[in-house]
Amino acid sequence: MITLDSSAVFALLNRRDPDHERVKSAFLKDRGPYLIPAASLGEIAYLVEERLGHKVMDVFLADIASGIYSLDCGEDQVPRARQLAMKYADLPLGFTDAVVVACAEANGGRVLTLDSRDFSIAGKATGLTVLP
Repeated sequence: MITLDSSAVFALLNRRDPDHERVKSAFLKDRGPYLIPAASLGEIAYLVEERLGHKVMDVFLADIASGIYSLDCGEDQVPRARQLAMKYADLPLGFTDAVVVACAEANGGRVLTLDSRDFSIAGKATGLTVLP
C-alpha cells in the first residue's frame, strides 16, 4: 500500500509536470492499493481545478469512484497528525502533510511525494519509506 501526497497526485495527473514520468513510474511499479488521506482531498481538488481544469478533475474523481484510489485516514489519524504537525512545525510540515505521514504510518509505511525534504525528515523519525 502506498499513501499518496498531494504533490504526487498532482504530478501524476499533469502530463506536463517535470516529475510526471518519475511519479508515474513509481506508481506503476506497485500495483497498490493507493491510498489518499481524506484530509488531502480538498488540497488536491483545489490544485487540480485551478491549474489543470475541470476535465482533469472529473477524471480524478472517476478514478476515485472506480476504486483506483481509496480515501481513508479520517478522525483516527487526527491525534497523530496533530502531534506530528506540532513536532515538525519548524519545517513547516503542516496539518495536511502530517495527516499523510500519520496515514502512511498506519498503512504500511510508504508514501509517494515530491516533498522529499519535509517527508524525509519526518519519515526518518517515523520509519517511513519515501518514494519515488
